[in-house]
Amino acid sequence: MREQMQTRLEALRKEFETGQAELERVERQRTYLRETVLRIGGAIQVLEELLAEGQPTEPNGAKAYADQPVTNLANEDTAQQARLRRE
Repeated sequence: MREQMQTRLEALRKEFETGQAELERVERQRTYLRETVLRIGGAIQVLEELLAEGQPTEPNGAKAYADQPVTNLANEDTAQQARLRRE
């Protein structure tokens, strides 16, 4: 009986460690997603403000690169997702 309890205890400890590691991974992913949503929200706000001001071009007549931060966000998101998959 004691040997069965010891075996079960060891199995539960392993399961607990696995659960803790998974929880940490999910928390990191949650933090990353929250930060991503905040960045996207900020990009949306900036673009909405620029559109409301009616500034379609830069002072030299070139097109504004308002979508550049969004593009950078997509690249950052892809890199971060790759890092999270490796963890």
